[in-house]
Amino acid sequence: MAYWRRSSRQMQAAADSAAVALPGPAPAAKPVRAPRSRMMRQYDLVDRVRAYNPDTNEDLLNRAYVYAMKAHGAQTRASGDPYFSHPLEVAAILTDLKLDDATIVAALLHDTIEDTEATRAEIDSVFGPEIGALVEGLTKLKRLELVSREAKQAENLRKLLLAISDDVRVLLIKLADRLHNMRTLEFVAPAARRRIAEETLDIYAPLAGRMGMQEMREELEDLSFRTIDPEAYAVVTQRLDALEDRNRNLIGEIESQLTKNLEKNGMAAHVYGRRKRPFSIWTKMERKSIGFEQLSDIFGFRVVLDNVESCYRALGVVHTTWPVVPGRFKDYISTPKQNDYRSIHTTVIGPGKQRVELQIRTEDMDRIAEYGIAAHAFYKDGVGSPTEVLNRESKAFAWLRRTVDVLSESANPEEFLEHTKLELFHDQVFCFTPKGKLIALPRQANVIDFAYAVHTDVGNSAVGCKINGKFAPLSSELQNGDEVEVLTSAAQSAPPTAWESLARTGKARAAIRRATRTAVRDQYAGLGRRIVERLFARAKIEYADDKLKGALPRLARASIDDVMASVGRGEMRASDVARAMYPDYKEERVGRFGAKRSLAVKLRLKSPPDPSRSPSAIPIRGINSDLPVKFAPNGGAVPGDRIVGIVTPGEGITIYPIQSPALKDFEEQPERWLDVRWDVDESTPQRFPARILVDNVNEPGSLAQVATVIAEHDGNIDNISMSRRSPDFTELTIDLEVYDLKHLSAIIAQLRAKAVVARVERVNG
Repeated sequence: MAYWRRSSRQMQAAADSAAVALPGPAPAAKPVRAPRSRMMRQYDLVDRVRAYNPDTNEDLLNRAYVYAMKAHGAQTRASGDPYFSHPLEVAAILTDLKLDDATIVAALLHDTIEDTEATRAEIDSVFGPEIGALVEGLTKLKRLELVSREAKQAENLRKLLLAISDDVRVLLIKLADRLHNMRTLEFVAPAARRRIAEETLDIYAPLAGRMGMQEMREELEDLSFRTIDPEAYAVVTQRLDALEDRNRNLIGEIESQLTKNLEKNGMAAHVYGRRKRPFSIWTKMERKSIGFEQLSDIFGFRVVLDNVESCYRALGVVHTTWPVVPGRFKDYISTPKQNDYRSIHTTVIGPGKQRVELQIRTEDMDRIAEYGIAAHAFYKDGVGSPTEVLNRESKAFAWLRRTVDVLSESANPEEFLEHTKLELFHDQVFCFTPKGKLIALPRQANVIDFAYAVHTDVGNSAVGCKINGKFAPLSSELQNGDEVEVLTSAAQSAPPTAWESLARTGKARAAIRRATRTAVRDQYAGLGRRIVERLFARAKIEYADDKLKGALPRLARASIDDVMASVGRGEMRASDVARAMYPDYKEERVGRFGAKRSLAVKLRLKSPPDPSRSPSAIPIRGINSDLPVKFAPNGGAVPGDRIVGIVTPGEGITIYPIQSPALKDFEEQPERWLDVRWDVDESTPQRFPARILVDNVNEPGSLAQVATVIAEHDGNIDNISMSRRSPDFTELTIDLEVYDLKHLSAIIAQLRAKAVVARVERVNG
């Protein structure tokens, strides 16, 4: 959705497309809305609030005006205007939204804690804790040291959304603050100007849209567009002006015909035409790769009526008067958007064979469409706090609540910003469960997103799905009206990690990431428990969870699972656990022999005659084991090899064959050596990694012969690399997956029998 991030060639081509038949250079962009010519006086502010709230606290407004003016004193803005003019303009924007006294006062004071000597305690004592909390919620993180601009942006957004979750008026003030800053952006340095405009288009405009504040969103988008791509803005604006002048009579005719037709059917309606905004036009041209002259819905018409019944009656009148354009009907009254938007959309072929886009709604719907959550009357007595009002009345506020929940699941600031952007930018698609429950998702969402929207447990255990009664992949993109049945299995407790890249919603991605982290932690905890229990068995001392629970403070861990996971990751030794539970425990140390002798003594003393059956050894299964076990990186290990485990802190266990030369690197670290044994179920064979070197005659078809031998003997080639040793021979390094040592030996024997193979040997990692 970052529309400004295009190459210079793309930007020029798009501008040329929009500027067809326009002679001469594009005129300079004209401002969307000019700043006020003079600073608003105290009585002006009070009059603006009293116009919609006769019971306003004039004394509070006057005190806040004077306090903020004195606090900012001689401070000036980049434009040279007194700094106090900025909070005053922010307050004026909020009076247009008809907000309560506390919000207006907080707007006047919103920069005092950050930019003046004022403190939160002083604000609380003069204006009360409610206003103090609003002002503090808007204070920026000036001294926060973060590694990237994205991280700083994310942390500011975190703080904003957390403050919003307590009081949504923080968002309204912040949006008004950003809107006035965007209106006066020409006074800022060019580099900062572009950064601010991009951030506005990235975060604040979509956030206003999510809150249903469409008018503010459109102005923020246009102001950002004008800064980021002034040429394109100027061209589109000029074309829109010219088109409006040319079609002025047609617009009036459509308004008149609609009004008369509705009056004939006993409906009084307010009908007015409205042209689309430059940024909306530009993004549609880019999205559909079309020129300006190909756009057919530049003008839209709103039909505002008294009640919902009249809306549907008006729809009938419109559809019986003019032909309907197929596929362009949407009923957001029966199925509102998540930002509380409600309206009927339809497109007809009107006078002059022109497409006419209509939005039919009531007055309340029209007000909410323009002002969103700000349309709820916070200033009225007896309605409860703003948060209580929105909890009762607003679906948009529910989205904010869900977004704040993501905060607790995000591992880093950039991850949170990514999730929030995903939620901000997408239009919606509406699907149903088999029981008829409506699930709203972003466009391009798939069944994985649907499953997590139903419930996290449904998503984690999803194994298949049916869309409209037919089996389909979980990655299938959903369409409006789809009925989706998610098939689950109790055997799957965590989703595949790859799902994170398939999911489109922040909620699904966060849940997948959380489930993956939990599954990995459970693997380490399971491995750690086996290591601890086997040490206790060797030492012939009793292990019990209750006894370990009493030793947790000595291990500096909060739970038994934390202890076991630390042991499994190699961050804590099993002997440390034993010593915490039994202070008199003494670990048996291997004598100070040479490394190989030390290992031999260790195996001989701790193993019965058949080492593979040692009860104290950790059982090792295949590649898809439920333990965090890796195999030697340069050769692997297979059943039939004598093996040893090396504990790597933070990673778990790496399995090496006993003859591996890599074990020399760990000779001086006996505490990292671990007894392990194979645990292979012959009824469900598993594959294990191995590596072989093949000297192959350099002739056509020789590689195919090698691959055929491996395939015929049920081996799987995982990776292959080649290097030329001489003109006549090529050395192949082949990573295989085989069942056991016998299987590997059979493949090697068959390869040696081939005339094109000069030498085959196994690599011991």
